[in-house]
Amino acid sequence: MNAAVQVIATLLLVLIGAVVISRPIASLDSDRPSRRKRFEQFILRLLGESGATEMSFRRYFGAVLMLNVVGVGVVYALQRLQHLLPFNPLHLPAVPPGTALNTAISFASNTNWQAYGGETTMSHLTQMAALTTQNFVSAATGIAIVFALARGFTRQRVETLGNFWVDLVRGLFVLAPLSLLLAVALVIDGVPQTLTGSVTAQLVQGGEQIISLGPVASQIAIKQLGTNGGGFFNVNSAHPLENPTPFSNLLQLAALLLVPAAMCLVWGRLVKDRRHGRALLITMTVLLVPAVVAVVVAESHAPVIEALGIDASDGNMEGKEVRFGTTQSALWGVATTAASNGAVNAMHDSFSPLGGGVLMVMMLLGEVVFGGVGSGLYGLMLFVIVAVFITGLMVGRTPELLGKKIEASEMKAAAIAILAPSACVLSGLALACVVPEGAASGANPGPHGFSELLYAFASTANNNGSAFGGLAATGPFLVTAHALCMWIGRFFVIGAVLALAQSLATKASVPTSSATLPTRGPLFVIVVAGTVVLVGALTFVPALALGPIAEKRRPSRSPWMCCSQR
Repeated sequence: MNAAVQVIATLLLVLIGAVVISRPIASLDSDRPSRRKRFEQFILRLLGESGATEMSFRRYFGAVLMLNVVGVGVVYALQRLQHLLPFNPLHLPAVPPGTALNTAISFASNTNWQAYGGETTMSHLTQMAALTTQNFVSAATGIAIVFALARGFTRQRVETLGNFWVDLVRGLFVLAPLSLLLAVALVIDGVPQTLTGSVTAQLVQGGEQIISLGPVASQIAIKQLGTNGGGFFNVNSAHPLENPTPFSNLLQLAALLLVPAAMCLVWGRLVKDRRHGRALLITMTVLLVPAVVAVVVAESHAPVIEALGIDASDGNMEGKEVRFGTTQSALWGVATTAASNGAVNAMHDSFSPLGGGVLMVMMLLGEVVFGGVGSGLYGLMLFVIVAVFITGLMVGRTPELLGKKIEASEMKAAAIAILAPSACVLSGLALACVVPEGAASGANPGPHGFSELLYAFASTANNNGSAFGGLAATGPFLVTAHALCMWIGRFFVIGAVLALAQSLATKASVPTSSATLPTRGPLFVIVVAGTVVLVGALTFVPALALGPIAEKRRPSRSPWMCCSQR
């Protein structure tokens, strides 16, 4: 009963918050004179951009790539030069080249895959000027793509999608005030925000312990609200200074789902069909709740621990913080993998086979169950297009969605965007199982070692960033492979979505007919949710069978030893 109350209370907090902020976010896509508009123009002038020029798909996508290529270069340079720069109180050395490049791509792609220990690797300047800044920019980019896609549905017979720099600034207007409010709340609850490098604590048993400090709260706020997930400390939100209390845990958990949930309602306002936006939010919730229930139930039991004669009345507490317990750890695990956040308050490597398998599935579905800021919404719209196309074929009519016909060009773009991350996961996983570095990187033999690799490629290709902690992902092959997966999983998909938006914008709107699938009722929710599950099942069930399913069925012995350490 207590577990059910915690889950319901968290979801209600998210949904209420999403309703509250959705209208202000949608109002940003307006050119009406206002104080906000004047401030927007001031920022654009600082960027050397007027914002008056409309962009086609190619120019819009070119601006996205230019911003992120420059961002990768700046973040890489700050890491490599941090030993020469100020705000490095611990005198940390330069970050190694491979790790620096992997990290730069990771934060540009909103993945925040961390193959390093934050407090022992990154100076305060790198954490603030490089990582925290990229957290804002990558999340704002996702919001900008949603604005552009919405214009594809609402515009007629034009080839422009708006101005990327204007949309980017508007995305920052969403994230900055929310992050400020959350950072203040976290500081009040005990999260540090200081330029001090460390303090020395006297231990009860005698001796001393050096505790790292820094500008933590500011990074954690945007890490959660921007569905970034990159923590200040190595153990992320399991660290007592990054997530000190159950209240801070609730705030951060609600924050990582808040903006993705709100974007569904924002979408309804942008395309002038609020019931359609609510239907998308219901679809995401319908896919999330069964996963939460499955993991909470799985982690509430610990048969392996019980078999050793150890009290397991609190459930599977291995790798979990006592201050959170199994329910909050399980709820966080599902939310962070569903929302493309990647932050963790427990070690996913220690989850049960069923629990860990569900976390993988949340990512392998394409990060559309809430998903990242903006990216979850436009990712789900790709599945909506596929679903509408299939149902249109069933009745022998040209499929229609929000007044636009869905034809071959739109289906090609949607299919490419859906399949690109899946191809990265499966091809990367296959190579890792035959390359010596990949086969030796797992800390466990058999199916669990295979699961560690599967989870890693699912996480990087779908821009999540969390990991099974037992994987040593610092070798040259995995660093390079994960960097490629992160880049393709982010920007290949964005390119396809923008191409789709322009294709829709060039078309005239068509009136609703008897062949039009209603996009706001229970049938629509069922069809879209079924499409998401079906595509994920057809693509990844064989891989899951070799990992978590095999581990669940034969936990002590298995013939699948391709990823074992010997």
